[in-house]
Amino acid sequence: MFKEPTILLTFDVEEFDLPLEFKQHIELSRQMEIGKQGLDLVTKILDEHNIVSTLFTTGSFAKLYPESIKNLSLKHEIASHSLFHSSFKTTDLKESKSLLEAITHKPIHGFRMPRMMPVNMDDLINAGYKYDASINPTLMPGRYNNLHLSRTFYKDKGMLRLPGSVSPNLRIPLFWLSFKNLPYSLYKKLALQTLEKDGYLSLYFHPWEFTDISSFNIPFYIKKLSGTSLIARLHLLINDLKKVAVFDTIQSYATKRVVE
Repeated sequence: MFKEPTILLTFDVEEFDLPLEFKQHIELSRQMEIGKQGLDLVTKILDEHNIVSTLFTTGSFAKLYPESIKNLSLKHEIASHSLFHSSFKTTDLKESKSLLEAITHKPIHGFRMPRMMPVNMDDLINAGYKYDASINPTLMPGRYNNLHLSRTFYKDKGMLRLPGSVSPNLRIPLFWLSFKNLPYSLYKKLALQTLEKDGYLSLYFHPWEFTDISSFNIPFYIKKLSGTSLIARLHLLINDLKKVAVFDTIQSYATKRVVE
């Protein structure tokens, strides 16, 4: 099934609305500005390592920065992160896809719901998507319990679904919060174990994490590492993973590697 170990490095390109979850007001213009600063930093990292990624982008962000998204689409996969990050209605699925396609002049295949919330497969199919990456197959008290779902690629009503990677046994998520809160040696060990077991890693981060968010009144576990410290850690992770695997976009990997 898997010919070579592969890293699916993904970023949720979005407005930095996270402070709103913790009752801290932040103007929409500032949300967008921080998101764009982060995207510029992430773009530089990807260019330095000459690797590809999948960028799940909100339509509202892409509409404000169309040239950046269009330029990124020349090398990376652009996928939908819905129309807005803080609100959702079913029509946003098709509208965000159409908007991104108009900007990139390329088909948009993938979708990820903001905050990894549930999304209806029939609605995704009707909107024309080919895969969904909205699942964190672990337990996060107060948000979701997906321990019953597959850890790896599977089909749901004919829709290809790609969960974020979790460790094989305890289902420890290898997402952005683990990356900044676990000791790096432990995170790397879990990542390599998962890569060996599954043949691929699906990792996701947010560009705004790589800006300095230390001044915001948000929980310490979210801002524990940000800015230059987190940039250095991502460089380290990419260098370590490049020794054992190749980087690919989700759509390319699914087309070449996933058995129907």
